Amino acid sequence: MALEPFKQSQSLSLGVELELQLVSLSDFDLTAASPDMLELLRRKPFPGTVTPEVTESMIEVATDVHTEYATLQAQLREMRDTLVRAGDQLNIGVCGGGTHPFQLWSERRIFNKPRFLEVSLLYGYLTKQFTIFGQHVHVGCSSGDEALYLLHALNRYVPHFIALSASSPFVQGNDTLFHSARLNSVFAFPLSGRAPFLLRWQDFEEQYFAKMELTGVVKSMKDFYWDIRPKPEYGTIELRVCDTPLTVERAAALACYLQALCRYLLERNEPPPVEDDYLVYNYNRFQACRFGLDGTVAHPKTYEKRSLREDILTTVRHIWPQAEALGCVPALDHIYQAAHEGGDANYLRQEGAERGGVEGMVDSALKRFRGGKAGV
Repeated sequence: MALEPFKQSQSLSLGVELELQLVSLSDFDLTAASPDMLELLRRKPFPGTVTPEVTESMIEVATDVHTEYATLQAQLREMRDTLVRAGDQLNIGVCGGGTHPFQLWSERRIFNKPRFLEVSLLYGYLTKQFTIFGQHVHVGCSSGDEALYLLHALNRYVPHFIALSASSPFVQGNDTLFHSARLNSVFAFPLSGRAPFLLRWQDFEEQYFAKMELTGVVKSMKDFYWDIRPKPEYGTIELRVCDTPLTVERAAALACYLQALCRYLLERNEPPPVEDDYLVYNYNRFQACRFGLDGTVAHPKTYEKRSLREDILTTVRHIWPQAEALGCVPALDHIYQAAHEGGDANYLRQEGAERGGVEGMVDSALKRFRGGKAGV
């Protein structure tokens, strides 16, 4: 099938998707509860959309389209409260976090949906290993050309979102020493990484996608697992590198940090992206995954090295006028505080140490999601 025409949408509008863990409250392991959860949630209107994910121990929720931080955060909180109430009825816990710290992928069940079964046949055990949890942020674009410009202009800022959202330090009971181990599972897929460097939608459609379709490797944009990908049917770009944060407040702040940053880039406050920007892309992305806010990144144009924490704080100062224009200054306040205080990965490690193991880590994540420890 041909690539869909790029649908024009309101520039800088936002939508957020969160993949969430479904946890047994008896042993804090993942539980195959999504069929029951989805059935219960269908009985009343849900404040957004809720859909199954690839295995039965996870669900995905998505917001409506927003332009303002306050309404986005309000809807995410309403969605959270609805999920928590449903979980309480089923004796199921719901939480964020990029990985469950001790679940075994071999015990997961593929959700009975044609696409998930097809993916499972193609990718084998990698599909069950894809029981990982991310936040995706859609940013509206007025044209396909604007989408590709933004996608590539954001390349040097991708590590910011990895580090600020990192919440997957443990895998199968072991401390990986990574802040975001989740992305290692994504990298295993052959069509992951970054999009090809094309800045005109016509070129992307005719020179890249059409050829990829002819090879039989891809059928739609869903087959690409890029860090940022265009979504022509929505008229957006989709940032996919974030772990699911432990709170919806962090999720809203990350989305609006991206919104302000995109406005800054569209105002041409920086030189346009070039192919050579990607020379340091994999290095910078690894630093963010491995060390979080303490990682060191290289600027693709000046070659200056600085800590991710310093780079984020500098960026917050640069884009403050854009945040004021968009009404999302509280989101930048949240990001500023998070950069100083540390991320969710550090919090989870600390909770595990203080509470005697990975079960206590999950219990803390459950309480944090439901608002037992609000704020950042």
